[in-house]
Amino acid sequence: MTDQQISRLLEQQAIERMMFEYSYYLDMNDPVNMATLFVDDCEVSYAPNFGAVGIEAYKKTLDGIGTFFKGTSHHNSNAVVDFISDTEADVRSIVLAVHRYTKDRPDGILYGQYFDRVVKVDGQWKFKRRELRTTMTTDYHVKAFNPIGRLE
Repeated sequence: MTDQQISRLLEQQAIERMMFEYSYYLDMNDPVNMATLFVDDCEVSYAPNFGAVGIEAYKKTLDGIGTFFKGTSHHNSNAVVDFISDTEADVRSIVLAVHRYTKDRPDGILYGQYFDRVVKVDGQWKFKRRELRTTMTTDYHVKAFNPIGRLE
């Protein structure tokens, strides 16, 4: 392997680690650390009319996650990293998320895909753009979704 190939593998692992940290912080109800994974001018879209532009607006979307959910479990896989440069990449991954609500209702399950643009800032990979596209759900609280773009 060339030095560049080894470097790209190490950077890919760092990007995947950042994505896993996002899920960990979300599952641990730690929005403060979760927000550190985003750049100040981030763009986030979880569903139509549910997202944010800018870190302060994003932090507001995280308010109340601890009171809405008793617990969550986010599982990420199939990460594909396409480097644009040494400090920017597009990432596609799969997510399975289980949500236990504080209200008396069945657990909600989301099956979907993340489409991300990540950038390296001061030696750390961060989300510049994060879009959740939903494949399907079971007893999930959100009713409108970003489509995955599946061919008919």
